[in-house]
Amino acid sequence: MSVLSYQPILMVEDSPEDCHAMMRAFQKAGLLNPIIRCEDGDEAIEYLFCRGRYAPPAEAPIPGIILLDLNLPGTDGHEVLTTLKSNGRLKKIPVIVLTTSCEKNDIDRCYQAGASSYICKPVDLSGLMNAIQRLKEYWFEIAVIPKGE
Repeated sequence: MSVLSYQPILMVEDSPEDCHAMMRAFQKAGLLNPIIRCEDGDEAIEYLFCRGRYAPPAEAPIPGIILLDLNLPGTDGHEVLTTLKSNGRLKKIPVIVLTTSCEKNDIDRCYQAGASSYICKPVDLSGLMNAIQRLKEYWFEIAVIPKGE
């Protein structure tokens, strides 16, 4: 069983509709991990660095994996990715960019910054469910990742 089987998933997603669809896809895929949602990049950075309302570290358990949208209000996904990958405590956390942008520049930039995977967000629910099922199979059943701090 994967190390990720019990760790929380941090979902950084501003769209309530996309969040709801992903939660349905997680359920259908049988992912039972706790889901922590940050609605924008600023909140994600607060969470990951235990600041603001997440100041007591017990309020912000280190996620096993991060699903990151790029198009966020305030601090965008690129900046979130760069910030967390430059931190020794956080840089080993797998970051899966799950976004509507399929632009070569965004893809290149994310991999250069340390993204573990890049998924162009499917536009229909069945495509999203398929993508989440495959994400579960790879990251939660096959991949071996470093244990959290």
